[in-house]
Amino acid sequence: MTAAERGRVRVETGIKRVRAYLAGALVVDTVRPVLVWEKPYYPTYYFPAGDVVADLAATGESRRSPSRGDGEVLDVRVGDAVAAGAGLRYPDSPLEALRGLVRLEWDALDEWFEEDERVYVHPRDPYTRVDALPSSRHIRVEVGGVTVAESTRPVILFETGLPARYYLPPTDVRQDLLRSTELRTSCPYKGTAEYWSVEVGGEVHENVVWGYRTPLPESQRIAGLVSFYNEKVDIYVDGEREERPRTNFG
Repeated sequence: MTAAERGRVRVETGIKRVRAYLAGALVVDTVRPVLVWEKPYYPTYYFPAGDVVADLAATGESRRSPSRGDGEVLDVRVGDAVAAGAGLRYPDSPLEALRGLVRLEWDALDEWFEEDERVYVHPRDPYTRVDALPSSRHIRVEVGGVTVAESTRPVILFETGLPARYYLPPTDVRQDLLRSTELRTSCPYKGTAEYWSVEVGGEVHENVVWGYRTPLPESQRIAGLVSFYNEKVDIYVDGEREERPRTNFG
């Protein structure tokens, strides 16, 4: 990859084939995607204008970014389908690497592919690694001073930039204390998670437990297991209480 930076924005040219579709029609097809870290947590895809096959029409609106400059807002059209305001380009960006590129709003399009695999939520970060490793460590989870889970057969998931997550068999968790909720979240590395709250002593600790029934291929080892937010409960590993980490999930 080649890289450029301005302020906190990092720009790198990737080598994966990336495609996106709207209403079943191809919008972009490139082997020269550009990853732009507009936020520090994950990248956004920008594309060479010549690789965007959809029609792009300027709306007359603009968006200002302190690091990227003035962005021209575009409607994206393929056939009769229109994604209003889903395109953006910075022809005079102070970041030279962005000139001649088109940014496409992820959620405005229907399907995204890296090579021939569907990708969800946002592009995968090439610097993020996810390892799910079986372990025999003794994990005990307390919520409100009550032990709600205890296991010596966790799968520990190590994900770049996050604390280790301990995924436990549901039979090692007190199911009588769990309350299913409507919350669902999605991750490009793991899939879609469902959530539970824990009720102890008349108090409900909301959405502190989650699990993936059908995770994506690289995270198959956590299928059907559940995990607790280290930031919100007390977790003991081999008898030692872990300090609660500080993250965006706290």
